[in-house]
Amino acid sequence: MAAYIRGVICLLSVERNALLMRGSGFTVESKRYVRGLRRKPVKVLFPDRNTEKNARPPEPHTSDPGIKRERGPKITSVSSKKADDSVTTKSSRDFRSALEHPNVTASKDKLGDLRYERAFPGDKRLSRLVSIARSRTFREHQGKILLEGRRLICDALEAGASPQIVFFSTVERLSELPLDKLKRATLVKVKFEDIKMWSDLVAPQGVIAIFSRPDPSRLKFPQTAHSVPLSLICDNIRDPGNLGTILRCAAAAGCHDVLLTKGCVDTWEPKVLRAAMGAHFHLPIYPSLGWDDIEKHLPKPVTVHVADNSCGSDRAAEAADAQVNASCKPSKASDYGWVSTKPNNKNMHYEEYNSDLDSDSDSDGEDAGLSLPRVDTKLYHENWAQSPTALVIGGETHGLSPESVELAAKTAGHRLFIPVVPEVDSLNSAMAASILLFEGRKQLLKLMATSERKGKRQVKQQSS
Repeated sequence: MAAYIRGVICLLSVERNALLMRGSGFTVESKRYVRGLRRKPVKVLFPDRNTEKNARPPEPHTSDPGIKRERGPKITSVSSKKADDSVTTKSSRDFRSALEHPNVTASKDKLGDLRYERAFPGDKRLSRLVSIARSRTFREHQGKILLEGRRLICDALEAGASPQIVFFSTVERLSELPLDKLKRATLVKVKFEDIKMWSDLVAPQGVIAIFSRPDPSRLKFPQTAHSVPLSLICDNIRDPGNLGTILRCAAAAGCHDVLLTKGCVDTWEPKVLRAAMGAHFHLPIYPSLGWDDIEKHLPKPVTVHVADNSCGSDRAAEAADAQVNASCKPSKASDYGWVSTKPNNKNMHYEEYNSDLDSDSDSDGEDAGLSLPRVDTKLYHENWAQSPTALVIGGETHGLSPESVELAAKTAGHRLFIPVVPEVDSLNSAMAASILLFEGRKQLLKLMATSERKGKRQVKQQSS
């Protein structure tokens, strides 16, 4: 009986709950259905904004092998066309974008009348510009060079070079530069760690600048008053350290200008800039010249001398050896330059260049059958700089070119010797250039002083 009563009570409670839910006008299933209608459908995102053209219709799913599925239109990417651009165009575009559109927003600060940008983390302009400016192809085609260090940048600004962008680590480093010459440049303050990462120096100074490639004819050189009528011609100097040292010696000796042939290393290489110590902005340097252009740059009249690596102290003994070995011919023209290998004195005729080289001689293809004119020899301390003079220094690997010897013979020049002790190899080209340049400067200054004294005497005689 008790069990029957409990069953009736449970049945009444269930019917009561059902009546209450029906009176409220909704059920549990209807409530779930309403919540489902309130949900928003998922939005489909296509690669292109124009969904009508790029959206592909759904393919019908069928198991019939006879029905062919239609393929949608093929979407081509614009980036694939940009990949076909040349390396030079891409480098120039990256350079302009790095200057005009930095990756992150930079804050503006002020130093006197100049405003500079404070680059935040993520700014890649320094790494991008430095990597691009180190390329010789970019330097030649786009006319940009990279200078690092306070002294080199100050020399460039004093000479009239045009800066484009300057990276510095502290405001003190920026204040060390002539601020009045940086009004048209973009100034960016970066972390010292970033400069240290992209610097070529062991101890970076915290300042790197991008300049327009300067034109030697438009720069202002401070040492023109102390220069002498002495020009230096670098013939196939391919070692950056040697070329930089030679340029530094030419600036110290007061040369009128420096002419570089097409076989020389680029004058704006970082190693050349470090070895030259600012010589690029102390005298005119004309790179990549042919021999016809070199003759146009030289004054009229001029005497061209070539540097020879052989010792000419005992020319009588050399003449005797030459008579004994009259049948021996020099192998190639590079044997007469500042080569690194030891010359064979017994098989070389120093008194003159042979004009009829034997075709069976051991020579390269380009030097075979080469005819060189006669050029007299002279010791370096003898009088050879008695008029406007040009000196040719050859590279240690390839030596002097035949065109330089022909130019020396054409202008009545000489082969200059620097005597060295026996069993010693030839001098380094930079060392030989320094010895000959300062000897030429001494002779020219002595000649100028003598002519000045004669002029004063003539004036006194006329006045009396």
